[in-house]
Amino acid sequence: MRENPSGGREARFEAGGAVADKAREDDAIRGVVERLTHIFSATHSPAEVQAAVARAHASFTDRPVRDFVPVLVERRARALLSGSAD
Repeated sequence: MRENPSGGREARFEAGGAVADKAREDDAIRGVVERLTHIFSATHSPAEVQAAVARAHASFTDRPVRDFVPVLVERRARALLSGSAD
């Protein structure tokens, strides 16, 4: 809590929480890249995997609920790399 100019107190959780959530999502996406790079190493270069994950991640940019984005990104990237995506 901190004092605001009008003398009241306000919570400052949103900004810090959003930053922490973004960092957590970024870490999870890096994990997706690492896993898929290992899984698809025989058929795709690391750059191709990174591009598939980036493309999948970009498709969720405007989604307000971020909790499941890394799981959905991994699913979509796997489909892209397997050739079964749109």
